[in-house]
Amino acid sequence: MTATPFVPVVQYKTEDLDGFQMFYREAGPADGPVVLLLHGFPTSSHMFRNLIPFLADRFRVIAPDLPGYGNSAAPDRAEFSYTFDNAAKYVQKLLTKLGVTRYAVNVFDYGAPTAWRLALANPDAITALIVQNGNAYDEGLDNDFWVPIKRYWADSSPENRDALRGLVTLDATKFQYTDGMAHASRIAPDNWIVDQALLDRPGNDEIQLDYFLDYGTNPALYPPVQEWLRKTQPPTLIVWGANDVIFPAEGAHPYKRDLQDIEFHLFDSGHFLLEDRADEVFPLIHDFLTRKLG
Repeated sequence: MTATPFVPVVQYKTEDLDGFQMFYREAGPADGPVVLLLHGFPTSSHMFRNLIPFLADRFRVIAPDLPGYGNSAAPDRAEFSYTFDNAAKYVQKLLTKLGVTRYAVNVFDYGAPTAWRLALANPDAITALIVQNGNAYDEGLDNDFWVPIKRYWADSSPENRDALRGLVTLDATKFQYTDGMAHASRIAPDNWIVDQALLDRPGNDEIQLDYFLDYGTNPALYPPVQEWLRKTQPPTLIVWGANDVIFPAEGAHPYKRDLQDIEFHLFDSGHFLLEDRADEVFPLIHDFLTRKLG
């Protein structure tokens, strides 16, 4: 008799977190080890739409949309502070409401500084790390892409703010999905169409510019994050698109300085590695989590 194939069911939920509506995707057994997936700019939990069911056979997967992204609330910036401190605060509120105290976490792009704040606040909460083009070292920001952003950090004048508006346009969004990809035919146009529709909501461009400014708070956290890595030694899987011009491979190698239990993989791919190399990366993640979380 042929075994019945496992068919994962993904649920799409919204939690009220003290008046803030946070959307998240969830799948997998309720009693399974928790895997938290944290997205980056300019996307949402949509970027994990294929990975979630791949992991759901044995892991409880939770993928929230950060404030101002996806289907989570995007309050007026006059009433809500779009900072990574706030992003982490609401992710923690969600985890607390769901009864989650221990979890593995996938960090990508903006998901990295969000996760680092969670780790520094609760050093023993994280059971394992999957690092996908997520930075924790100065070397990862020492490239041409960050020059105008660093200028904005130093002087948040209207001129320097306006100079970054090109980063929230369709051309820039499509570029992030397609640049450096070895297999362009694998990149679904839905990605940049969905992301751009959300970026184009009235006022969302200003939200993104606020996040660009607040990203300047992250380098000061790198030394304590590196100390946390050295002290807690979370099992870590690095899966990194080596052709990413935003977070290049120079930001991946330093993890090897601080971590002992590390599995390191660079791919001929770009920023959104999961779109280009799912057939290779998904099994690596599943196998890693199976071995490290049991």
